Amino acid sequence: MKKVIKFSALFLPFVIVSAAIIASGLIGLRVRGINLGIDFQAGFIEKVRIAPTAFTLSYQGSQSVTVNQGNAGIDVVITGVGGSDNQTVSFPYAEYADLGSFAAAVARIPGVTVNAVAPASVAMKGMFPDSETSSRLSAEPYAFHYVPAGAETITSDEIRAVVAVYPSAAVQVLGKPADRAFQIRIKDDGTDANASITIRAALKKAFTAAYGADNFAVIGNDFVGARFSKSLASNTVWLVLATLALIWVYATVRFRWDFALGAVLAVVHDSLIMVAFIVWTQMPFNSITVAAILTIIGYSINDTIVVYDRIREIMKIRPDLKITDALNTAQTEILGRTIITTVTTMLAVISLFAFTTGDMKDFALALLVGMTSGAYSTIYIASAFINFVAKFRKDKGLLRERPAKLSASGELV
Repeated sequence: MKKVIKFSALFLPFVIVSAAIIASGLIGLRVRGINLGIDFQAGFIEKVRIAPTAFTLSYQGSQSVTVNQGNAGIDVVITGVGGSDNQTVSFPYAEYADLGSFAAAVARIPGVTVNAVAPASVAMKGMFPDSETSSRLSAEPYAFHYVPAGAETITSDEIRAVVAVYPSAAVQVLGKPADRAFQIRIKDDGTDANASITIRAALKKAFTAAYGADNFAVIGNDFVGARFSKSLASNTVWLVLATLALIWVYATVRFRWDFALGAVLAVVHDSLIMVAFIVWTQMPFNSITVAAILTIIGYSINDTIVVYDRIREIMKIRPDLKITDALNTAQTEILGRTIITTVTTMLAVISLFAFTTGDMKDFALALLVGMTSGAYSTIYIASAFINFVAKFRKDKGLLRERPAKLSASGELV
């Protein structure tokens, strides 16, 4: 028979370690607070790329001309009065790979004027427009931007200096440093009813002063009002509490109350460990983080239920075995399965962490921490609680059921 590992010998030391980590997280929560993302903190997010203008398009005429950029190329949609002159002119990157060929082709559209600023050899595929500018052409130039090859890298500290008008602004690099793309997050204290307009105008003024009106492009922005932010935060709390309640009911019906409470405590432990990690690393707490925590809860309870099933089987086969010995035996027998399952899952998450950026990278990191905590809590939190409660039960934690019988093949009957 496989040698039984005495996991119970470390129940108390590891419970103390977990309590210390959770306590440090709660203290950090009080001292440092959580780095609330835009989902939970009312405010404004703007994504900006520091990139000069490559070319501009303008139009003078009686028709409506709109420019649409896709992954494969650029389409110019021309709409005439009554629909008789409607047409779409496509300029796929495969045929118009550089600015020179594209500019020559577009200039043949009646009324459209192209003003090329970048060299004719610049690739079209890497260009992008300003998201705040209407794609419907008019006499006002509609600009496409690009990042020149070998352009000097801009740091997040430089961007923080540009937006110094908002001292609490959080600046994050998007993608590779060579992309010169940044996300700026500014909190809304609720004192300005037109905060989204005011902040957007202030940022535009700051970037214009620093780089010039033609040398940056807004590639996206978002604003979350205080009422929506508060509602989302409260709904998240209720969602987590409802999840814990359902786990309690399920585990109570399938097992018994001390097993159920041990499972809930293990899940709460994993969630609080994640809170401590988020607090001390200042990882943005947003909807992605909530998704990670709920994923971890599901992963942790699944691991715990598998172990519980094995504990119950052992208690049926050997009804007079002490609860501590039953726990040690079950954990030993299931240890290989736990390690293999956790490691194989982690391989996928590690790949996600290594090859992604931004929120997805944070999501993967949170999963790595949570899965480690989930495997640990099944052994040293859930089982430790069952072992502790057994000391105060009249039956000393033994499962008072009809002992199971083994068939000739060794299966339970």
